[in-house]
Amino acid sequence: MDEINIDDFTKLDLRVAKIISAEAVEEADKLIKINLNIGDFGEKTVFAGIKKFYNPQDLIGKLVVCVNNLKNREMKFGTSEGMILASSNDEGVFLIGSDSGAKPGDKVT
Repeated sequence: MDEINIDDFTKLDLRVAKIISAEAVEEADKLIKINLNIGDFGEKTVFAGIKKFYNPQDLIGKLVVCVNNLKNREMKFGTSEGMILASSNDEGVFLIGSDSGAKPGDKVT
């Protein structure tokens, strides 16, 4: 495991985001296109490799944690403007979310 120092960690801008729409990318085996509301930061589109584990319609309205300051990545299907966090194990992939009191755009500390 590569270790990072606190200065590296503080470069991450982790924010609560609300999934406002999600759709399977038909031409991709793993990808779902997700539109996020990040409060005062506006909306972003991300592509997440969770198609095997989630129905896109079931994602709408969920509060998730996103990396808000990740450099945009040009993909075959569009531009991914961030990343949502998830954990994984032998049983599947699980989105990292927030309790209902959090609001889109809140900083994760």
